[in-house]
Amino acid sequence: MNERVGVVGIGLMGLGMALRLRERGHAVGVRDIDAAREALAQAEGAQVHASPAALARHCDLLIVAVVDEAQTREVLFGADGVVHGLAWGKAVMLCPTISPQAVESCAAALAEHGLACIDAPMSGGPLRARAGTMSLMVACAEPTRQRWLHVLQDLSSRLFHIGERPGDGARTKLVNNLLAAINLAGAAEALALAQTLGLDPAATLAVIEQSSGQSWIGSDRLQRALRGDPEVHAAMRLLAKDSALALAMAGAAGVQPALGAAAAGEFAAACDAGLAAQDDAALWAWLARGRPARG
Repeated sequence: MNERVGVVGIGLMGLGMALRLRERGHAVGVRDIDAAREALAQAEGAQVHASPAALARHCDLLIVAVVDEAQTREVLFGADGVVHGLAWGKAVMLCPTISPQAVESCAAALAEHGLACIDAPMSGGPLRARAGTMSLMVACAEPTRQRWLHVLQDLSSRLFHIGERPGDGARTKLVNNLLAAINLAGAAEALALAQTLGLDPAATLAVIEQSSGQSWIGSDRLQRALRGDPEVHAAMRLLAKDSALALAMAGAAGVQPALGAAAAGEFAAACDAGLAAQDDAALWAWLARGRPARG
């Protein structure tokens, strides 16, 4: 079944999702604050709209793929927000990594407008988003999940049904991203130590990748760092944001993850040192230079 799907926020992940949906035969509309991103989508057959509300008028499912809670709320409930265009009974899919409380609040507000909410944070990077092989952590009412399952399957070959409570997708994503931050910070610190000891970082990483110190995110990011890849695949500020959100979630539950706090501190410090817009793989080079002082 082909559907009318809108995507608001066509950055690295959102554009990949929009093009994947076009490839699968859906009618896709887009909106982004960056005209260059809209042009890329339009060149592949997506329809560009002037505002989230205008886009929503042409959709049955509206996917939000912006960066944070403030952007999400503006897209949904602002003067030109989705709720002013999406018809009663349609659905909104929330993909940003935001707090569980924000997801719950947005879902409740959408329900007041007669709109279903799919809590579906994503993971995997832009290449997997484009290929339809990324992960989606889905929490929503079962009838809503069943209604949109075919679209979810078009977007994700790693589709996880977390439950029916909005916010549980966000909780799962934040737990995952906190571990990703721990793994990456640990791997970067270990490779920086290897270099300080006079070891060849590439040779050391080759050993790690075949030994007990291996982690997917460590290998992925450190290989990228060693290649000197300048492209931003995942900005430092995003993992700093996500790990801070995870710690806040843990604190609300009465838990203080020591390793998570240490890793989050590294990413916050790297951002303070001017690396916020760089790829998070840059953490290795920053640590290898001796972890310059914050501020």
